[in-house]
Amino acid sequence: MENDDTRIATPVEEGIVYIIDDDVSICDALSSLLRSSGFSARTFTRIDDFLRAPKEDRPGCLLLDVRLRGESGLSFQQSASRYEIDMPIVFMTAHGDIEMSVRAMKAGAIDFLTKPVREQRVIDAVSTALGRHAAWRERTRAQASLRARYDLLTSREREVVFYVVEGLLNKQIAGELKLSEITVKIHRGSAMRKLEAQSVADLVRKMEVIGMAQHAGN
Repeated sequence: MENDDTRIATPVEEGIVYIIDDDVSICDALSSLLRSSGFSARTFTRIDDFLRAPKEDRPGCLLLDVRLRGESGLSFQQSASRYEIDMPIVFMTAHGDIEMSVRAMKAGAIDFLTKPVREQRVIDAVSTALGRHAAWRERTRAQASLRARYDLLTSREREVVFYVVEGLLNKQIAGELKLSEITVKIHRGSAMRKLEAQSVADLVRKMEVIGMAQHAGN
């Protein structure tokens, strides 16, 4: 790696970087660089070893060599979801080409670094990857929380929420469901309290987050 004096990025939520490279010396150099920059790092020389290792419950990313003994890094990128690996990938290789890098980036890689690479480029790529994983984790937690609250709604409350999101007024919803307007208001108020929705606009946003606006029975 090439050294430089560029300012080091701030680690994201004490993120962890999983380094996979079959060259032990490169693993050690990358680990030392990342640790000195405030990140946690774990090194592996084989993908199988990484898959067997426990994963920490915090933002993470993979710093992955393209050419490895056994399964290649690019091949693993395609199968990562099968192993429930949701972390972003930053590729590193000494033998990359344009076709390879395009393939990796189209498949969702954060960056494709060619060795030797400047230290700051590694730090920047890792910071971007960790930031994206942290944001994804936050969205996932928010969706799970909203879904749990949505599951508390009665079937009638879900129907009312559906029509509210569709833009119908209480009187119109009452006509659709053959209920009194006051009954619709009661169901609507109860649903909004359970969902912690502060307004109709907030309710619509929450339903969009969990993808529940498409059908009342979901």
